Amino acid sequence: MEVAIPLSLPSPDSNLLELGPLSVRYYALSIILGVVVAVMLGGRRAVAMGAPKSLVSDVAVVAVPAGVIGGRIYHVITSPDQYFGSGGDPFSALYIWEGGLGIWGAIGLGGVGAWFAFRYLKKRGDVGISFAQFADAIAPGILFAQAIGRFGNWFNQELFGKPTELPWALEIDPRYRPLGYSEFETFHPTFLYEALWSTLVAILLIRLTARFATHPGRVFALYVALYSFGRLAIEQLRIDEANEIFGFRLNTWTSLLAIVLALIFFRNMKAKSQTE
Repeated sequence: MEVAIPLSLPSPDSNLLELGPLSVRYYALSIILGVVVAVMLGGRRAVAMGAPKSLVSDVAVVAVPAGVIGGRIYHVITSPDQYFGSGGDPFSALYIWEGGLGIWGAIGLGGVGAWFAFRYLKKRGDVGISFAQFADAIAPGILFAQAIGRFGNWFNQELFGKPTELPWALEIDPRYRPLGYSEFETFHPTFLYEALWSTLVAILLIRLTARFATHPGRVFALYVALYSFGRLAIEQLRIDEANEIFGFRLNTWTSLLAIVLALIFFRNMKAKSQTE
């Protein structure tokens, strides 16, 4: 008996989960599930470092909404024509449930929110760990959240890569294909590439946590550097519209900057540890 091996990956027929009269977008569910995983894993890791059990969830109350807002702002800035170009709807920039969250904006503003929440909680009582340790604790969980969240892009049939006929190519419905690519049926599943890379990096960081326990902040620096390295490669495959600087997508420049800053921080922490 021969088993038929699919030559491509199908895209979901719908991006909505129908629960009687209630319709929920899988994109939103992916984000919510990712946040839950990040908080649960981050909480366990923070407790192991000496933090109160509720620290991560308390910080998340501020950091998660800030991250969503920051992610949306970054997405709109890097893809302005979709909302403010010819035929665009400026009000749709507010429709987060339709997809479109830039990870760098989410990390940036979410990080600011986490810092303020952490300082507030620290003033109210002993949080048990430093903010650098807190960042190390939540880094793997953030990566798992990013991996899970990328499946929301799969349901929305968005942010895929260049056309390809590889066995794992992703089928995209004609209505979702960008201008100039209507004749192609299958594309690089960049959502899957990023999900797999994020998962691998998360596992690596978990294994390295004990090694860097005496030098807080290095695990988070590795998170930024390694994720950015993978994102740098993935950006070269994407074909969705985005702002460009000197012929390169803005996300490419952001990834390069993040890698440099993360490696500088990591190196400085190493030099500091050798002088102590």
